[in-house]
Amino acid sequence: MARVSFKLATLVFGALLAGVVLAQGAKVSSPVELARRADALKPGQWVWAPRIAPSGPVLVYVDLSRQVATIYRNGVRIGVSTVSTGKPGHATPTGVFTILEKNVEHHSNAYNNASMPYQQRLTWDGVALHAGGLPGYPESHGCVHLPYAFARELFDATRRGTTVVVTGDASHAVTTDSADVLAPSAVVGEQAGEFWAPERAASGPVTIVISRSDQAVVVLRNGVEIGRARAALPADSDATHVLTLGTDATGAPAWFYVGVAGHANESGRPVDEAVRNRVQVAPDFYAKVAPLLLPGTTLLVTAEPLSQGDAGTPLTVLNGREDAPRSGSR
Repeated sequence: MARVSFKLATLVFGALLAGVVLAQGAKVSSPVELARRADALKPGQWVWAPRIAPSGPVLVYVDLSRQVATIYRNGVRIGVSTVSTGKPGHATPTGVFTILEKNVEHHSNAYNNASMPYQQRLTWDGVALHAGGLPGYPESHGCVHLPYAFARELFDATRRGTTVVVTGDASHAVTTDSADVLAPSAVVGEQAGEFWAPERAASGPVTIVISRSDQAVVVLRNGVEIGRARAALPADSDATHVLTLGTDATGAPAWFYVGVAGHANESGRPVDEAVRNRVQVAPDFYAKVAPLLLPGTTLLVTAEPLSQGDAGTPLTVLNGREDAPRSGSR
C-alpha cells in the first residue's frame, strides 16, 4: 500500500510540475515562419529571432484583443509571443508606456509575495511585463504575463525607457493575421508609394526588408523608414531568410546568410550570384541605397506583406516620469 501511495504521489507531483512548466510557456523558440500568423501560436508558444535586426531601438507592442505581444527592433519584427493580460476587474491599461524599472527577481508587494520573474515595470501602481501563467485567456491582475524563456530574452533586449504600446480590448477577442513585419511607427500614409528620404534618420543601424507578396523593398535606419521602392523577385517560396553584409576571402563585400530559428543550417553560407540575380531593383534606387551598405547591414527576405493597414484606435500617451508617486507599487 505504501509503495502504491508513493507511486500515486509521484504521478500527481509530476502532473502538477508539468502544469507549472506549461503555464510558464515553451522553453525554446519556434521557426520564424510561425510568426506569419500569430493566432497560430498556442498558449505559451513564442518566436524569437533577434538576428533579423541585431541593433537599433526596440518597441514592444501588446495586442490585448489577440493576447499577443510583438517585438520590433530597428523597425522590424524580431519576436512574437502569446501573453495573458488583466482579467475582468483588473484590466491591463492601454496606452503608450516606457519601461520604468527592470528587476530579474521581483516579488509582488500586493499579492502574497508572488514571484514576478524578469519584471519590467510600466506604471508605479503595479502594471508590468513579466513571466507568468499562460492559460490562453486573460487571467492576471493587470500585468502582461509572458512565457518564462521569452521574458528572459526580452529582458535582455530592452532597457529603461524602451517604448511599450498596449492596445485592443481583452474582453473582445479577435482572430486576425499577425502583426506587421514593420513596426506600426514605421508605416505612415505617404510611404505607401515609392520614396527616398534619408534625412528622416541621419544615422544608425540599417535594415533592408524585401517582401515577396508586396514585391517591394523598404530601407530602415535607426527604426525609421527612409526609403521604399518596387522590387521584382520570384514568389515561389514562403521561407524567411536573413542576411548580413560582410567581406569574402578577397576582402570584397559579400552577403552571408544568418542562421535564425528554423534556418540554422544556413548560417555563414555566402549568397551566390544566381540567387542575387533573382532580385531586381531599379538601378537609380539601388544607387541611393548603395552608400549605406556597410558591414553589418541586415537584409530580411520575407513572404509577408510589409503592412496590413490600420494599426488600431488612438491611444492615450502616458508619461512614466521617474518622480511619479510610487505608493502602492507591487
